[in-house]
Amino acid sequence: MGELDPDMFDPMCPSSALPFRIGDKWTGMVLLCLEGGPRRFTQLQVPLRAVTAKVLAETLRAMIRDGLVERTEFAENPPRVQYALTPLGRSLLPVIAALRAWTRAHLPELLAARAAAHEEAR
Repeated sequence: MGELDPDMFDPMCPSSALPFRIGDKWTGMVLLCLEGGPRRFTQLQVPLRAVTAKVLAETLRAMIRDGLVERTEFAENPPRVQYALTPLGRSLLPVIAALRAWTRAHLPELLAARAAAHEEAR
């Protein structure tokens, strides 16, 4: 077996700056929820019913920080806030579509591998 290259992972590698991890399901789902246009917080909670309000708020804050989502406040009574994808956020939609296609194509294999690992752990 060959040795691993000690410089394999460049300290300047942009992977540490990724806006979400592969396992971060909420960021991808929020991106998809905003694909059709701006939404209010409560409108996002409907399709994302499994996420708590706290986690959704944290996810949106992180997405705003990373420039993927913009938050717009309207000076109305009562106040209204909506969230929309930025061009940077919208540029991730093809990536999400590719990941979803890969998952659809390989879901049986993934589930079989997980089941086998679960059986081995017993």
